[in-house]
Amino acid sequence: MASIALMSCKGKDQFVINGSFKNATPENKVYLYALDKTSPIPVDSTVMSEKGEFKFGYPSEEANFYKIAVGNKEYMIIAKNGDDIKLQADLADQHMNYSISGAEDADKLESLNVTKNKYMARLDEVQKEFDEKVAKNPDNREAIMESMRPLYIKEIEALNHEILKFAQNNTQSLAGFYAINLLNPSEYEKEMVAYSDQIKSSFNKNPSVTQFLVRMANLKTVQVGQPAPAFTISTIDGGKVSLADFKGKYVLLDFWASWCQPCRQENPNVVKAFDDYKDKNFTVFGISLDKDPAAWRQAVQADQLNWTQAGELMDFEGPVVKQYQVDAIPTSFLIDPQGKIIAKNLRAEQLDEFLKKTLR
Repeated sequence: MASIALMSCKGKDQFVINGSFKNATPENKVYLYALDKTSPIPVDSTVMSEKGEFKFGYPSEEANFYKIAVGNKEYMIIAKNGDDIKLQADLADQHMNYSISGAEDADKLESLNVTKNKYMARLDEVQKEFDEKVAKNPDNREAIMESMRPLYIKEIEALNHEILKFAQNNTQSLAGFYAINLLNPSEYEKEMVAYSDQIKSSFNKNPSVTQFLVRMANLKTVQVGQPAPAFTISTIDGGKVSLADFKGKYVLLDFWASWCQPCRQENPNVVKAFDDYKDKNFTVFGISLDKDPAAWRQAVQADQLNWTQAGELMDFEGPVVKQYQVDAIPTSFLIDPQGKIIAKNLRAEQLDEFLKKTLR
């Protein structure tokens, strides 16, 4: 009786993961990583049995993120002391689908995985249909791609909608936090900031959540409706320019780089907007993330970017880049004559339509 009680207490001092992998190589190493650790070193490791089975036990007072890794496959779990988690996966599955159960957060994460897997299957079907059509008519690849793009986008948007709904319905679970971080911040900034307000008093001991809350608090300062943060920066010619120098004009603050292919593809649209509206109290202020001045100059000339160009030659580590919370490019902010952010990340026709309506 005493030994049974002792075993029961011991179980509450750690979580246990019992895993099983199909198509596994016996004796292969399996690693357990704690994602709140700054070190890339695993917190535990073991080898799989001949049946592809393995087991971990590890202490975690608070629910936290962990990762099971074998070869180049990784599987996310959420665990805390007392959880008895079962994980199953097929190592031959290229999408790394997996099932988990045995704890509240694990069960919620399993529910999210089921939703993701459903839409990934739909996307696979779209890809299969595309490949079949291209195989029959390879010379018509671009037209086929354009005709099928709306279907692909529809499935992606439906998946993102389900992920957002899951996050909003699970604000007291780290599974919800995991879900919100699957979304693209440039497309779901408003929703992510709102979500951060909902969870700001939860998960106080979780470093990932703390970092997220800090990032969202900083992001609030550059949301639509906020005054654009002031700064002074070096121009491409070595002078100085301030955002305040553009006060009284509508200005598109455009973060880009010569090495960024999507930026270069978008540049003709920005050039058109500049040419069409430069006489209507509108201009562009380019902020380059280039570290190579020669490449920067060459791109400016090649793309005919005939507006103020400035940069810090520090990639994503520049103070202004960080001030505006830029973590991907192209990123742009449309600022009104009073210095307020009135739109973000307008592309192509969106930019033209917004300017046409605003500058009439």
